[in-house]
Amino acid sequence: MKGLYFRRGQEDVETKFTIQETTLSTGLDSHHVRIRVKACGLSPLDLKLFSDLGIQRDLIPVGREVAGIIQLVGANVSFFQPDDEVVGILPLDYPCSGLCEVIDVDEHLLVQKPEALTWVSAAGAIRDSVCAYTALHTHARMAAGNTLLVLDGASSFSLLCIQLAGYHGVKVLTTSHTPQQQTFLEQLRPSVVHLQEEEEEKEPGEVKLRPHKHDIISVLGVGGHWVTSHQDLQLDPPDSKMLFLKSASVSFLNHEVWTASAAQQGRYLHILKDIVEKMSARVLRPQPEEPVPLYEAPVAMEMVQRCLKRKAVVQL
Repeated sequence: MKGLYFRRGQEDVETKFTIQETTLSTGLDSHHVRIRVKACGLSPLDLKLFSDLGIQRDLIPVGREVAGIIQLVGANVSFFQPDDEVVGILPLDYPCSGLCEVIDVDEHLLVQKPEALTWVSAAGAIRDSVCAYTALHTHARMAAGNTLLVLDGASSFSLLCIQLAGYHGVKVLTTSHTPQQQTFLEQLRPSVVHLQEEEEEKEPGEVKLRPHKHDIISVLGVGGHWVTSHQDLQLDPPDSKMLFLKSASVSFLNHEVWTASAAQQGRYLHILKDIVEKMSARVLRPQPEEPVPLYEAPVAMEMVQRCLKRKAVVQL
């Protein structure tokens, strides 16, 4: 059985992503289920987060967003039975790659996959959907009548934010990097989306400009929220003063907050269930990803890690 892994600390190696042989334990824990993986999503590895959490391995498993069919269930499994179709995100310290043909997973990390939802869509969009849900519901406390500014609206994560906010009656402003992206976003009309051109088209490889933190704080309304995934953000005294005057706040979005802590497992499962139901009902419509075969996974993951490609999905 083969899986995809990242080789840490080998600077002289041409590629750090490699397909390795691995074995599955013969036994099955009482609360685990055995899944035949049908599709696996590839997202960038946050190596600094692994280090901060004390996860030190020479080979780091790659591919944690999985969708598949249950083959076996442990003695105390209560949520699932064989032949159920499921989707979920493997924890950060999971020992195996999600691209393995068969994996064992704790039942409390999975939810039922609706029949109308494809394997590729489920695995490819589950992580970004969780992030969008966390940003808007958990941090921003969005409600009908609010106004939301989403940067880089054509990205997979931002597009899901736009769709989720529109479903809840939120007015959305968004930005685009290129005329092509603006055309794509214009196709969302006559929804609640309004467009604002962020910059002119850049040459390939050229760094894209980002709004300054002072500009973002300036556009916040009274009681507004700025949700950011930039963990090294530093606020200057004038920025803090402006936030105080507006009674506004800054929240940090950690993409791994639910899988890094089991303190609110029930809430996390509720989020997963709501997400797959919304995807099945076409409330959330992620951009389709062309699946790649397993043998192309190292190259695809290299492109994802280097930000040359936003997302990749491997179909098994």
